[in-house]
Amino acid sequence: MSIIRVENLSIRFRIYHDRSPSLKSYFANLFKRKSQTTYSEFSAVNEVSFTISAGERVGIIGRNGAGKSTLLKALCRVYEPSDGEIAVDGRIAPLLEIGAGFHPEFTGRENIYLNGAILGYTKQQLIEIESEVVAFAELEEFIDTPVKYYSTGMYMRLAFSLATSMHPDILVLDEIFAGGDAAFLAKAKSRMYAMIDNANIMVMVSHDHQLVTSLCNRVIWIDHGKVEGDGLPEEIVGRYLGGKDLG
Repeated sequence: MSIIRVENLSIRFRIYHDRSPSLKSYFANLFKRKSQTTYSEFSAVNEVSFTISAGERVGIIGRNGAGKSTLLKALCRVYEPSDGEIAVDGRIAPLLEIGAGFHPEFTGRENIYLNGAILGYTKQQLIEIESEVVAFAELEEFIDTPVKYYSTGMYMRLAFSLATSMHPDILVLDEIFAGGDAAFLAKAKSRMYAMIDNANIMVMVSHDHQLVTSLCNRVIWIDHGKVEGDGLPEEIVGRYLGGKDLG
């Protein structure tokens, strides 16, 4: 049974403050014993804890820079925790950035195999799902065209179709519906509902609060790297938009 456990998770980044040195000062500094580079630490995620169980569809909301996307990348092992622990039981299909993992010079068909391998699919699995991926993405006419010529919407359709074609245990989405047309968005929602009905986990970040409310049965509000609220979508989204204090 799929489950995600996050305990006291913190993720910190270094912010360097030195300006770009001149060529002369760069070579001069090579002979100094002590580095004069200065930095400070920024906590993108700060002591966050929660558990997501099978069947849940969780929306993560918050302002720009609140730590939402950093949290998703930590769930997908793009970032390692600075402190705390993440335990994931189930295969994750991450859609964190549109076209991430696509090679611009490769065709859509070639990228199915490239990106599919990154997602953990075997070659035989990809052979079996190739035609369905192309059909769902509505890219039959362009599938043998290099993806550098694709629009954002085409990228999104191919990435979404591939990542959801094998019905992964856990689907992680970061603003994945932002570039889709209305017709594809309706198909994508339908597939998402079908996946959740099969007890898979879905975790998504979106600034489209109407979409979050319609797709999710739970919302986590992140502010300054901390969990500010966790509960029913209508309640948490309403309090976030109203600027109310959950304390």
